[in-house]
Amino acid sequence: MEIRNIAIIAHVDHGKTTLTDTLMRQTGMISGNESMDSNSIEQERGITIYSKNTSIFYRHTKINIVDTPGHADFSSEVERVLRSVDCVLLLVDVQDGPMPQTRFVLRKSLELGLKPIVVINKMDKPTARPKEVLEMIYELFLNLGADDEQLDFAVVYASSKQGIAKLDPADDSENLDPLLDIILEKVKPASNKKAAARSLAAQPFNLAYDNFLGRCAICRIYEGKIKTGQQVFVHNIYGESRQHKITKLFTFHGLEKKEVNEAVVGDIVMVAGLPDIYIGETISENADQPLLPGIKIDEPTISLNFLVNNSPLAGREGKFVTIRQLKERLKKELEVNVGLRIDFSNKAFYKVFGRGELHVAVLLENLRREGYELQISQPQVVIKEQNGVKLEPFEEVIIDVPENMVGVVIGKLSKRQGRIVSIKNQHKETRNQTDF
Repeated sequence: MEIRNIAIIAHVDHGKTTLTDTLMRQTGMISGNESMDSNSIEQERGITIYSKNTSIFYRHTKINIVDTPGHADFSSEVERVLRSVDCVLLLVDVQDGPMPQTRFVLRKSLELGLKPIVVINKMDKPTARPKEVLEMIYELFLNLGADDEQLDFAVVYASSKQGIAKLDPADDSENLDPLLDIILEKVKPASNKKAAARSLAAQPFNLAYDNFLGRCAICRIYEGKIKTGQQVFVHNIYGESRQHKITKLFTFHGLEKKEVNEAVVGDIVMVAGLPDIYIGETISENADQPLLPGIKIDEPTISLNFLVNNSPLAGREGKFVTIRQLKERLKKELEVNVGLRIDFSNKAFYKVFGRGELHVAVLLENLRREGYELQISQPQVVIKEQNGVKLEPFEEVIIDVPENMVGVVIGKLSKRQGRIVSIKNQHKETRNQTDF
């Protein structure tokens, strides 16, 4: 059976998870109200926070799909996933067009040499403007330095909500088969005879934790095959290695994990038995095999202090209130949250570095629900010095407002050192889209 590996990337709320759910439903992998967004916070906020794996089967081909977050604070989830796939589906809202996170995830995928398949989504909207959005997408590809091959991308028009896809807006369609056919046509198979004949080489791009199995690694197998009970070497980015034994092996089958004794080149698997594994390390059959390229994650942008609650109301809400309990929980978080950095050097508080306010807010909400009680300081922007120059992170903002409100918006953001990049008239010049 052939294997295809793809990731679905887009700006927040452009329909990634809805499309993934509909693909699984139409291929018989799930039924009813099951969804990729199974985390309670994801369901409450209506956004994807953690990247997740699934697989579907179509025309004797296994398609591994990675659903990624769309919010900029969780971009570290996207960055590491892109290394494990051979193609991305770039979803763009047919009304909004490319947004800031669209630019970020597309730039990352183009830098890795991936050739995206563009899916213009939400075609059921009454304000759909597919021709204008397609021109905006071409312009974005050119601005990001796409080569000729990447510019020759396939375009699919879809409505994830209705479960239909078309190669032309005027076509008739009853399902997502046109999109699946394009995936089989445009995405190269993940395996070949030469790679299958070599010794095992795999790389984890995500981590999971199981109460019985402990720390698990979600890996892409680049060469050879992996078996339960196999002795393997794990190499870090510095070339240091240690030896472990594979105790359990799982492949993805829809939302379920299916235990197997062996997995072949090109597949995405979950491996147990590697208690100190980390994202970007190389798993090999032999000690002297060359390392796979490491996975680089963008640095945090804000920091804040976590400390024990010493207020008069301390201990009334949480079960875990000591600095030692907090340290143990934060160390556990570091095992799976690669966008997080924590400085444990101070005994009075711990300095936590995150990708943004929402990134840290989700961590705090998880701690609160688990019964932890703590205080936090005001967030501070992370300033770093490079070649004697101080650098700080910045955000790109797109604001769509009625034309008579543009002056007020510009005035407000100018006070916060906002710089206008572009102003465009939209919807018959009754509204303005301003990029800062």
